[in-house]
Amino acid sequence: MKDQRLRVVSVIGAGACTPEQAQLAEEVGRLLAENGVALVCGGRGGVMEAACRGAQKAGGIAIGLLPGSDVSDGNSYLTVALPTGLGHARNALIALAGSSVIAIGGGPGTLSEIGLALKAGRRVITLESWSMKDYRDEPATVVVAQTPAEAVGLAL
Repeated sequence: MKDQRLRVVSVIGAGACTPEQAQLAEEVGRLLAENGVALVCGGRGGVMEAACRGAQKAGGIAIGLLPGSDVSDGNSYLTVALPTGLGHARNALIALAGSSVIAIGGGPGTLSEIGLALKAGRRVITLESWSMKDYRDEPATVVVAQTPAEAVGLAL
């Protein structure tokens, strides 16, 4: 029997972002939706809200894993808002929920999600986000994309 589950990609980034990062995130959300892929994120503002907005405009699905216990803390573009009550610990859920992860901009929370995703063997694509090296001063196993289309293509 063919697997009928909807494909999911995690989109991560800070709750506060630049207008340029918001534009990139909205385009990523739109492209994922146009490819029939749902996105999962932290469900709040900034990069998360912009990605959800792009997905919603394209008729897609945006799932938010919220840090608190109040569904109303989610942004208005979420298709599904899931309060976790886990605070920052929800980052592990976000990192593992998608088959791959697209990071746009971001702060320490985004960095923690990148680390968790890499540890779990998920493909991580960065778009104007963190760059990193491992303990041997070798580039870490993240893939750097230059455009939203490239990021989505690499994620899929």
